[in-house]
Amino acid sequence: MKKVLITGKNSYIGRSFKRWITQNKFDYTVDFISVKSDEWKNEAFNNYDVILHAAALVHSNKYSQEEHNIINRDLTLEIATKAKNEGVKHFIFLSTMAIYGVEEGTINATTKPKPKTSYGKAKLEAEKLLNFLNDKEFKVSIIRPPMIYGPSCKGNYIRLSKLAHNTPFFPYINNSRSMLFIDNLSEFIRLVIMYELEGVYTPQNSEYVNTSELVQMIKKCNNKTILLIKSIGFFINYFIKKSSMLQKIFGTLIYDKEISQLFDHQRNRLNYNVIAFEESIVRTESKE
Repeated sequence: MKKVLITGKNSYIGRSFKRWITQNKFDYTVDFISVKSDEWKNEAFNNYDVILHAAALVHSNKYSQEEHNIINRDLTLEIATKAKNEGVKHFIFLSTMAIYGVEEGTINATTKPKPKTSYGKAKLEAEKLLNFLNDKEFKVSIIRPPMIYGPSCKGNYIRLSKLAHNTPFFPYINNSRSMLFIDNLSEFIRLVIMYELEGVYTPQNSEYVNTSELVQMIKKCNNKTILLIKSIGFFINYFIKKSSMLQKIFGTLIYDKEISQLFDHQRNRLNYNVIAFEESIVRTESKE
């Protein structure tokens, strides 16, 4: 049995991971701890095999670089140091695709991190500090997911879903996006824990997502239809590079699939994409 402690009592990823473990009856125990105050410093970590650090200051322009540094960098190092000193063997850090600073194109094995946002910069600095703690007795796993979605998940997906519900037509754009369904992420984390894997990981769904087809699928899940119009798509394509908002919705931003594979120590491939894309949208739209 693996004993896992998750930082962030209200973490969407943390709560979803526990639900996944419980529903599938995996032999893990999962507890939560709040790190909003300094009370966590008095808690004992020595009873746990793994710390899953999910607590973070969200990606938002309303927070300064200093605020992001305090929570997403300094607090991360404090928690990891305490974990190592108290004999925890494995530390998992939820980082972000934003550390690359890439707004359009393909991220592959040679892409160097160059974050542009306060959030991405603080996360990358935290990664670098964690690497100094990594050794044979204290394994560090860094996960850089793309856009995460799932039932009740906040963020870009819910905004796109609301738009899909409220419009009878939508532009057709031939783009690709890397996304990650929450249950696939939960299974990914479970496998990282199970096989005690360390290093940097960039998981994603097995299929790239086309924004227009995603909107169409959302409509279908709600027993509605939508008209995809190519002429509007051509118009939007012209303005994509001039608008960061349009780029986030309609631009292409993907991980090369080669860097998203997961292997055990014997180089056996591990499958974490247990929920197919269409089924993931059905589950997300069901809100259950």
